Amino acid sequence: MNRRRLSLLVLGAAFLLVLWFAADVALAVFAGILFAVFLRGCGNRLASWLNIRNGLGLALFCVFLALALTAFLGIAGAALAQQMSQLVDRLPAATESVRDYVQSHGWARSVIDNVDFQNLLPSGSRATTFFSSSLGAFGNLIVVTFVGIYGAAAPQTYLRGFTALFAPSLRPKVRAILTEAGIALRGWLKAQFVSMAVVGLLTGLGLFVLGVPLAPILAVLAAILTFIPNIGPVLAAIPAVLLGLSDGLSTALWIVGLYVVVQTVESYLVTPRVQEETVSLPPALTISVQLLFGVVFGILGLAMATPLAAAGLRVGQLFYVKGYLDEEKQAAGD
Repeated sequence: MNRRRLSLLVLGAAFLLVLWFAADVALAVFAGILFAVFLRGCGNRLASWLNIRNGLGLALFCVFLALALTAFLGIAGAALAQQMSQLVDRLPAATESVRDYVQSHGWARSVIDNVDFQNLLPSGSRATTFFSSSLGAFGNLIVVTFVGIYGAAAPQTYLRGFTALFAPSLRPKVRAILTEAGIALRGWLKAQFVSMAVVGLLTGLGLFVLGVPLAPILAVLAAILTFIPNIGPVLAAIPAVLLGLSDGLSTALWIVGLYVVVQTVESYLVTPRVQEETVSLPPALTISVQLLFGVVFGILGLAMATPLAAAGLRVGQLFYVKGYLDEEKQAAGD
């Protein structure tokens, strides 16, 4: 066996072992790489605007991002805390409204009677599971942050180190594959930002029309959580629905309907079409990959499914279909 095949065999086996025993770690590292692509792209763009070095542009963008995130969390946290305190004061009236609605509708009363509220309460094992999962999510966030920052600061260092693991004859092709994967990820990020902007705009307008407090903050939160398919919209809707309850059950139901409509438009109209244009990702493939990764790897797999599919599809088309199958077809024809 030559070195070329041996290097592919060893690295392939190592990759499968990592997926089998530490899939969450592999997905967190990939999320860090995606974050590095984002930081590097924004830093380079800022550097070109200001006519400064790329490294300085990256540093300035990281500082700006940290300050913006801190300011948003501070403003949003204080405003939400104030609104939630008002909600607590109005909660008895909202509860009475819900009780009256249930009593006046037989189907609602039957649903309530069939719900086992004891199982909805957090038992000790569920509390432990939630605590451990929260720690795991925090650990993944730390990994993503530092992998992203270090990867954006010195991408060529890690690129050379990774390609050095392959046989010398394979290194040019591996470097080309990684370059094309980076292009695909940048295209996917552009498409994702378009989807986030659409969700934020539609959500903000809808909440403003409904008269919900903190509509701009809730719109930004909805836009950010759009990054997590399926689960993110539910998390974004919770504070809006709670604030809507302060005005009554009907307002809360209107808010639920608004989020359902906005996320349906985003998930099945905007995102698939935009990704089809920017990264040539067919809509049916997008939905299928999200379902597969969500079932197999959980929330993190669901969040990383689409960028992985975008990078894999581009690399497969360029180097497997065109570079291998088409060459074999031409050789057979000759």
